[in-house]
This record gives sequence, C-alpha cells and structure tokens, in this order.
Amino acid sequence: VAVVVDSTSTIPGEVVGQYGIHVIPLTLVWGEETFLDGVDMSASDFYEKLRNDPVFPSTTQPSVAEFEQLYKKISNDTNNILVITLSGELSGTLNSAVQAKSLLPDINIEIIDTRTMSMAAGYVALAAAREAKSGSSMEECIKAARVANENVGVLVTLDSLEYLHRGGRIGGAGKLLGGALNIKPILTVDDGIVQDAGKVRTRKKALKHLIDSVTDAVSGKTNIRLAGLHASSLEDAQYVLDECSKAVGAIESLMTELSPVVGAHVGPGGVGIAWSFD
Repeated sequence: VAVVVDSTSTIPGEVVGQYGIHVIPLTLVWGEETFLDGVDMSASDFYEKLRNDPVFPSTTQPSVAEFEQLYKKISNDTNNILVITLSGELSGTLNSAVQAKSLLPDINIEIIDTRTMSMAAGYVALAAAREAKSGSSMEECIKAARVANENVGVLVTLDSLEYLHRGGRIGGAGKLLGGALNIKPILTVDDGIVQDAGKVRTRKKALKHLIDSVTDAVSGKTNIRLAGLHASSLEDAQYVLDECSKAVGAIESLMTELSPVVGAHVGPGGVGIAWSFD
C-alpha cells in the first residue's frame, strides 16, 4: 500500500523517508513567481522573505493533473494508493485528489479527508504508513488511518491574526479580529475549519496555555506522540514540546518547521503542538 500526503502535513523529511511516504506539494504564488511547497524554497528562506517583502503570497492546491501523474507513477509499483489530505474546508487539495481518482478507475485509490491539518493530519498518514510497512492490507491501512483520525489534534498560537485573515482561512476565529491588536490567539482545527481555542495577552501565557491544553487533551491516554510545530520560532516550540513531553510521558516527540504554504497563513512566530494517541 502506498501512502500519499500533501505537503501541508509537514511530516519531517527523515520520517517521510523511513516509511516511503509520497508527498505531493501545494504551490506558493508570490507575485510573478511560483514555488512548490517545501521543494523550491526552504522554510527559513521563506520566513525571511515573508517578513520583508511587501507583496503577500497566496497558495494553491495541487492540480488534478499533478495528482493523476503521481497516481500513475505509484501504480507502477502497487495498485493500492491511500491518500491522506488536509481538511477539504481549508483547501481544494481534496477535490483535486478526488477528480484525479475518477480519471483512473483501474487503480484502487482511497482518499481520506482528515478534517484537520499539519501534523494532526500527518499522524493519520503515519498510522497508515506503519501498517503498510508491516505488510498490512489496504483495508487494514484504511482502518488504522480512520481510527487515528479520531485521536489526533492540533493547537497553535500566532503572533498575529494578520496572515490568517489576509489568506482567507480565518474560519471560526474571525470573531477575535476586533480586539486582536494586543492578544495572542490560540487556534485549533475543529470540524474542518480554524476555530478559536483561547486568547491571552502575552507570549509567555500563550506558550503556557498550549502546554496546559495539550496536557488536558491527552490526559489518561496511552502511546502519546507529540510534534512541535513552528514558523521560524524553534526555541519556543522546543520549550513547549519538551514541557508537554515530560508532562504526558510521550513515547515519541518530533519537531517540524511549518512549510511555506502553511506559514503563509500562520505568519512568522507561530508555535504549535500536534498530538496523537491510542
């Protein structure tokens, strides 16, 4: 079974390689230039440019043709392809994946809309990939992904809502905009869209809020996996990840920098935690 994710899952490269996961990149459009997410521009270069360029980038999903091309390439090795995407409410990626599937009826393609994003979606893909690597059937991989999808979550604190608002992905967090100048919003993805999960006045309180919220979310759970997420803010993300890992006894902790397409909406300084449990 081949597992496909889109680049917004931000699964660390070494983990992608370990499980042989296929990553299809979204596209960053910046003025007259286009960049494949995580391919044509490093995250660090992207955040430097984002801070200094008056032009605001936009993002776009992989095309139907790009998905079709990837499906055909994979089908040379296996006829079973499991595609895990970020929320269909946040991107047209799911729609492109589905349309490409309809063009290739002879390939066994299953597509799961995780209704979440970043490493929360990444953990759904990793659950399927672990099954695939152990030789499980397509049905077993699909089941593992669906079970995992019930047991994942993500929280992020932003330095500003400006980028999320400008990118049009503000969702249920829009009500925070009115008094947003002095607050540090805490956001999650719930029922497929970005939602308000709290607001505090300082960065220090925001990081503590993340630690406390994640600890509560996984309390009493087993086999907890955590991923630190950051947008050019490694030190703060590492602090939050370390504190959460100690508090909940995580069996695995990863760190990943949010890819340019996600970072365009989060903005520099974003810090988050994604989790998975059994």
